[in-house]
Amino acid sequence: MQHTIRPRRSVLYMPGSNPRALEKAKTLAADGLIFDLEDAVAPDAKDEARGLVCAAVAQGGYAEREVIIRVNGLTTPWGREDIMRAACSGAHALLLPKVEGAGYIREALSLMDVAGAPQSMAVWCMMETPLGILHAERIASASPRIGALVMGTSDLTKDLGARHTIDRIAMSTSLGICVLAARAFDVSILDGVFLDLRDDSGFEAACIQGRDMGFDGKTIIHPRQIEPANSVFGPTAEEVAWARRIIEAHTEASARGEGVVVVDGKLIENLHVAEARRTLALANAIELTTAGS
Repeated sequence: MQHTIRPRRSVLYMPGSNPRALEKAKTLAADGLIFDLEDAVAPDAKDEARGLVCAAVAQGGYAEREVIIRVNGLTTPWGREDIMRAACSGAHALLLPKVEGAGYIREALSLMDVAGAPQSMAVWCMMETPLGILHAERIASASPRIGALVMGTSDLTKDLGARHTIDRIAMSTSLGICVLAARAFDVSILDGVFLDLRDDSGFEAACIQGRDMGFDGKTIIHPRQIEPANSVFGPTAEEVAWARRIIEAHTEASARGEGVVVVDGKLIENLHVAEARRTLALANAIELTTAGS
């Protein structure tokens, strides 16, 4: 599967059992929507939520937003049916909870194939257990259909016996391992949620920290978090202008037979050009997504 650059600055969890939330999602400026059949749905509402989510996704109306369905685990009474039904819903991806190895992914992919899922449907993996973190490389490389690793920092913190702190020092090793695995196998990676909806400055700081670590975006739990995440994880106008200057200067230098060029006193090499092209591609993808919404 060829992974096309698309914005994942903000990916919002929405409860699958709430029809109003599924409808409201059509008007939100999030890059992605995760319709949740797992943590956000009580056991006695699982079957109804599955029907609501699959019907809503099949009906469409979410424009250019990326739509993902988080299914229940394969060891639960609902997981297999979730995958079979969601596989043909029209969602862009299925999000598997508590992934700890490649075998789990292969089993999910087998169910998707039996159900007739299109080859374009990706699999996203929740990274939320110690064993899952230790197997991040195996998970990221398990299949060409792996589209993203998603940090589940709340469950991971619990399993580690750690504490939530502003600097997230307890998460640093796990976050770094998953970023390495994602980049090694050309997979997107999304940072975990920020739970305190009253702490706007804390949320922005967490976004900045995630961006600086290499994450593509932030999973979020409330619409009020969309704009700050989009702002932090999207390229600024200055960054886009700089990227264009780098590409233009390097193109002119290449025409002269020069391999490197200096722009505003900074040495520009091929690696900087590659990053500039990625910045412009992301900016263009954001523009298309915004226009389509």
